[in-house]
Amino acid sequence: MAGPVKDFKDLDVWQVARQFRTEMYKVAGTLPDFEKFALATQIRRAASSITANIAEGFGRFGYQENAQFCRQARGSLFELRDHLTTCIDQGYIGPKEGQRLDALAQRVAQVLNGYLRSTLALKVEVSG
Repeated sequence: MAGPVKDFKDLDVWQVARQFRTEMYKVAGTLPDFEKFALATQIRRAASSITANIAEGFGRFGYQENAQFCRQARGSLFELRDHLTTCIDQGYIGPKEGQRLDALAQRVAQVLNGYLRSTLALKVEVSG
């Protein structure tokens, strides 16, 4: 992230999560017809929830609220990783593509955890 953060779109965590969301939407679009209103919908909702919670947390005034929305984003990320595993297990995507997407998911988790830690550290600085 270069320069000051003025908008949630400036956050590295949101940008990486956006990339993952885009990839998972592609996966959802390739699922068989009978999965269109089940697994595909769950994938889209969980993927959108990650970026939406990061954005909503950024828009909150309190550090604690931002941290809570980060935790919700993290929960959605892990839900999405489970959906990804389902796609691999059912043969909807190959193991190699599944590994690539899971590595991206783990990258999102890493950046999100760092953002959460820095948010909580700001809380300590302000109250300490």
